[in-house]
Amino acid sequence: MGYRSAKKEILRALRNGNYQHESRGDIDVKNLLALGKVSAIEVATLIASSDGSMHTESPHHVVKGITVHVIKVKNWYIKFYFVDPDAWFISVHK
Repeated sequence: MGYRSAKKEILRALRNGNYQHESRGDIDVKNLLALGKVSAIEVATLIASSDGSMHTESPHHVVKGITVHVIKVKNWYIKFYFVDPDAWFISVHK
């Protein structure tokens, strides 16, 4: 899945509420969406304003078959992946 497909799917997941958050020890500073300090609409707006030059992908650190997407836009770092039927956020922070 490339940037355009990932962007389309993550925006759909945010709009429909089909997203989860990966557990992590530093979630209080690394995932502001999970904490409610930024809304799904705000994250969607950031992602919608991104372009392919702001996107990278790599294998998940534990499950190598899962592609992790990173979008760096307007000083925000948004890291996520997909496991049907949901998107999973690892990080949403400045």
